[in-house]
Amino acid sequence: MTATVSTTDTPLNASRASGAGFARKAKAYLALTKPRVIELLLVSTLPTMIYAERGFPSIGLILATLVGGAFAAGSAGAFNCYIDRDIDKLMHRTENRPLVTGEVTPREALVFSWVLGAAAIAILWFGANPLSAWLGLGAIFFYVVIYTMILKRRTAQNIVWGGAAGCFPVLIAWAAVTNSVDWPAIILFMVIFLWTPPHYWPLSMRYGEDYRNANVPMLGAIAGAKVVSVQVVLYAWAMVACSLLMVPAGGAGWVYTATAVLAGAWFLYESHSLYNQAQREDISGKRAMKVFHGSISYLTLLFIALAIDPFIGPAVMAAG
Repeated sequence: MTATVSTTDTPLNASRASGAGFARKAKAYLALTKPRVIELLLVSTLPTMIYAERGFPSIGLILATLVGGAFAAGSAGAFNCYIDRDIDKLMHRTENRPLVTGEVTPREALVFSWVLGAAAIAILWFGANPLSAWLGLGAIFFYVVIYTMILKRRTAQNIVWGGAAGCFPVLIAWAAVTNSVDWPAIILFMVIFLWTPPHYWPLSMRYGEDYRNANVPMLGAIAGAKVVSVQVVLYAWAMVACSLLMVPAGGAGWVYTATAVLAGAWFLYESHSLYNQAQREDISGKRAMKVFHGSISYLTLLFIALAIDPFIGPAVMAAG
C-alpha cells in the first residue's frame, strides 16, 4: 500500500505564494507611479540643488527633496492612471498598466494616490521648507487637474501646457536650498517647458494609432508629420536659446556653457533631420524615436553639466 502526501498546501508553499503575491502587488503599485518619469524628473532635481548651493547641500536636505519630489511625481502618475484607465485599455502602449490588467483596483489606486501625495507634501514641508511643499502640491495639481482632467482630451496643445508639471522639480529643488525662486530656477523651468514638446511629440508620432484609437488629440497623432516636425524644430531652437540664458542671468560657467552649446547643436541637428525626412514624406517611427531618446540624452547631459559647473572655474559673465 502506497500513501500519497500532498504538499500543495504546506506552510512553506503557502508562504512562498504569499510572498510572490505581495511582490506582485508591490510591483503593480510601483508601476502606477510611472517610475521612468520619476527617474527623468530626478535627473533635474539634484543638479539644481547643487547649483543653487554652489556645492553639496546637506544629505538630509537632499534625501528629503528627492524622496518628497519622487513621491509627488508618483502621486501625480497614480492619479493619472486612475483617471485615464478607460483610455489606457484602448492603447497598446498602456494596456499592461495595473488598473487595466486588474492587478490594482480603482479604489486601491485612488487611496494610494492620496496617501503618496500627502506623504510627499509632509516630507517636503518638514524635511525642506514650506515653499518647496507648496510647489510640490502645485506640481501634483497641475498634472492631475490641468493636464489630465482638463487639457489632455480636449486640445492638441495638451502636452505644451500640461507638461509644465514636469518643470516643477527644478523650482522645488531651488526652493529647498534657497527658500526662494530666483531667475536661474525660472530659466531652468522654461528650458524643461520648451523641451517637453520636442520630447513628447515624436513619441506621439510613433504611437499615433494608439492615441487616435483612444480619441486623445495629441498633436503628433492628429497632425501630419510635416506640421509636427516644424513645431519640433521651433521648440528645439527656443529651448537651446533659453538654456543659454543661464550664462548672462544665471551665473553659469564654462562647463555648463560648452555643454549647452554642443548638446544643443546636436539636438538641433537631430530635430532638423526629422524635419527633412518629414518634408520628403520619408518619415519613419525609428527616426521619431531617435529624436525622443535624443531629447532625454540632451536633458541629462545639460543637468550633469549644471551639477559639475560650480566646482570648475568662474562664471563666464561675472557680475559687475
